[in-house]
Amino acid sequence: MAGKDAAIRSATSYDVARRAGVSQSAVSRCFRPGASVAPATRAKIVAAAEELGYRPNAIAQGLITRRSNMVAVIISNLTNLYYPEVLAELSQRFSARDIRVLLFALEAESDVDEVLEQIWRYRVDGAVVAARLDPDQLALFAKRRIPLVLYNRVGEQQPAASVCFDSTGGARQLVGGLLAAGHRHFGIIAGPEDSYVGEERANASADALRRNGLEPIMVRGTFDYSSGDRGLRQLMLRSDSKLDAVICANDTMAIGAIDCARHAFEIAVPERLSVVGFDGVEAARWAAYQVTTVRQPVRRMTESAVEMLMERIERPELPPERRLFGGELLLGQSARLELP
Repeated sequence: MAGKDAAIRSATSYDVARRAGVSQSAVSRCFRPGASVAPATRAKIVAAAEELGYRPNAIAQGLITRRSNMVAVIISNLTNLYYPEVLAELSQRFSARDIRVLLFALEAESDVDEVLEQIWRYRVDGAVVAARLDPDQLALFAKRRIPLVLYNRVGEQQPAASVCFDSTGGARQLVGGLLAAGHRHFGIIAGPEDSYVGEERANASADALRRNGLEPIMVRGTFDYSSGDRGLRQLMLRSDSKLDAVICANDTMAIGAIDCARHAFEIAVPERLSVVGFDGVEAARWAAYQVTTVRQPVRRMTESAVEMLMERIERPELPPERRLFGGELLLGQSARLELP
């Protein structure tokens, strides 16, 4: 019995080839995604492999194909409820293509330098990056011939393939609806300064208000619940309690601001204070909050990111491309909005 177990554990592609009466190269092709093998030959190889307990060695296959079948995913701000959903979608889509994901999680987007050396060591086939890369960092990917797709980011001073949510359009929708409902004293709880997405949302909201002759008060948070609470306290103090609308750079901070308004200041939401957010995370739909927000089409965006990266792994010469996705305005119970 022990000898049989040992034989099963040590079965190689050569053993399968002998058992099936085919060449070793035919066995390799049979277990290589997309390779062409005659149906009858495939059936014999699969039967022999099953009998011997053979499983293809991913490392050995990588040496033959000169690919690691691994991609890097760089994501920052995992305290944001939105990012685990993005990560799950990316992982599932890559797994369906027999690609493994190496996750590199950053405390802040400015920490990206610390993980680049690790990425080079693993010799990944490509990368999806949801963090800000400066021109020098983008140039390093190009120099090492590692294709990448930026997620909710664009190449700064150097073009790169990217998938983006139209934060500016979403901000204009929220601001327009709040203004139409009569709000005039605005606060913005932005994200960290090194967050591309947070800055885009905060600046787009502020610009829309300024075009209507209003100057919002802006404070910074860190995309988590507690910074939504702190942000609202700061806004109330700086506005002499005249605040009647708060735009948060994500839903998690909006939830923190809503709880602070209700429990710390005994302010009715949305009767006296409207609070809106971005992303459309599941928690924002909970009955206690029902945040008015702009939801990102995560499935469409992740599908596009994976498709674009695989295209560039196969064809590195493809030029940079940017795909922009509009969001869906979700009307909840946290704000008074009037829409056209």
